[in-house]
Amino acid sequence: MEEIKDRSAKAFYEAIEEADQDKTALLITVIDGEYAGEKALFSGSELVWASDSDGFATAHKEELLAISESGCSTVNGAKIFAELLGNETKLVICGAGHVSMAVIAIGKLLGMHVTVIDDRQELVQKAIAKGADEAVCKEFEDALREIRGDDDTYYVIVTRGHRYDMDCLRILAQKRCAYIGMIGSRKKVRLVMETLVKEGVAKEFLDSVYAPIGLRIGAETPEEIAVAIMAQIIEVKNGVKRTLGFPGDIMKALQAEGRDSLVMATIIARQGSSPRGVGSKMLIAKDGSIIGTIGGGLVEGQAIARGKQMLSNDEHGHDCDAVTMERRTAIKECKPVIMDVDMSAGTAEEEGMVCGGRVQILLEIV
Repeated sequence: MEEIKDRSAKAFYEAIEEADQDKTALLITVIDGEYAGEKALFSGSELVWASDSDGFATAHKEELLAISESGCSTVNGAKIFAELLGNETKLVICGAGHVSMAVIAIGKLLGMHVTVIDDRQELVQKAIAKGADEAVCKEFEDALREIRGDDDTYYVIVTRGHRYDMDCLRILAQKRCAYIGMIGSRKKVRLVMETLVKEGVAKEFLDSVYAPIGLRIGAETPEEIAVAIMAQIIEVKNGVKRTLGFPGDIMKALQAEGRDSLVMATIIARQGSSPRGVGSKMLIAKDGSIIGTIGGGLVEGQAIARGKQMLSNDEHGHDCDAVTMERRTAIKECKPVIMDVDMSAGTAEEEGMVCGGRVQILLEIV
């Protein structure tokens, strides 16, 4: 392992952003016992950042690297929270017709970074007006070659014709992705696939394409088709045992120069029905303002109240607001807090939160 010289919080966030997207990023937080508050980041099998040079992560590297999904577990008697970090979810739409416009709207509603590709300038402008983060006016092959692609990139092929569908698939056969879906009738799909097989495109790859695209819900209008497409993408995305990582707005706030201390609230476990999944994050400021969400309602209300208390004067007697980014390495001056919220009865019912779940939230000064 290359020596880790900078163990500051700033270096920690930079290490997360710079982690090799071709390798699994594993973030470990020790949440109780002697090492509570210690953090470590692995990229593949390499320890790229640790809050303690001779701490928990170094001593138990093999056990930690054996973790295969996000969640809480016990390693050598210590409770840890592990996150297999996902990257920002990226939606790439090939084609800018009526279905695309509806897919853009739902993709943005779900917090995805949306890129639209089309070779017709007037439709590219419509995609921008609809809210696409990027809209590229180029031939499909040229534009797709410039997109790196990774395990969090979802491709939707809704072009205006067979030849363009095939242009897209030829390029995508060479890229990493989480999902590729192609619109069209069964007859059209069969013709496209047969042609590409004859050209030498791997049948294994073509069999992995969701075509015809979308869940079978009898969709007819462009809006209904978009719902079917995005529902299928959600189904695929949520089948992967990774977290959403650090959303862009949260990472930007964490790296802001001269900022005040904040509390990071992270859902580390849940049972039953709950609004957000494991790994969902929210930042809490001393005035109670927030960035991000862990589900709203009772869950957020209790987390905000506890976070404000921690920032004012934590239970260990530290004035945590005075713990600067320069002094703090792994936030060891202020121990993390674990909070349980039961949404199944009592106060939860009075608050209208009757989904019947329980969540466990990790609160950390950052």
